[in-house]
Amino acid sequence: MTDSPRDARSLPSLIADIVGEVSELMKTEVQLIRSEISDKVRQVEVGGGAIAAGAMCLLVALFVLSQAMVVALGNYIGDAWAALLIGVIFAIVGIAFLAKGRRDLSPASLTPDRTANQLRKDAALVKEQTQ
Repeated sequence: MTDSPRDARSLPSLIADIVGEVSELMKTEVQLIRSEISDKVRQVEVGGGAIAAGAMCLLVALFVLSQAMVVALGNYIGDAWAALLIGVIFAIVGIAFLAKGRRDLSPASLTPDRTANQLRKDAALVKEQTQ
C-alpha cells in the first residue's frame, strides 16, 4: 500500500489546512451574502418605484374619473365617456403597478435563497469530509 503525500502530512499541517479552508469558505460565503443582499436591495428599489408609479397613475385616474363624472352628469352623453375610458385605463395601469410592487416586496421574494442553499451544501460537504 502506498501512502499519498496528503496522508503523510503532520497534524499541525492538517489543522492549518483546515483553518485555511474554513477561512476561505467563510470569505466566499460572506461575498455571496453581500451579493445576494445587494440584489435584494435593488429588488426593493424597483418594487418601491413600481408602487410609486402605480400611486401616481391612480392619482391621475382619480382626477380624470372625477372630471368624467362631472362632465357625464353635465351632458349625459358625448365627451364624458371618452374621459371615463381614459380614467379606467389609468386605473388599470395603476393597479398593475401596485400589484407588481407588492409582489416584488413580498417576504418570500426577499429571502436569500442562494445563500441558504449554498450553506446547506457546505454543511453537507463538511459532514461528508469529517466522516
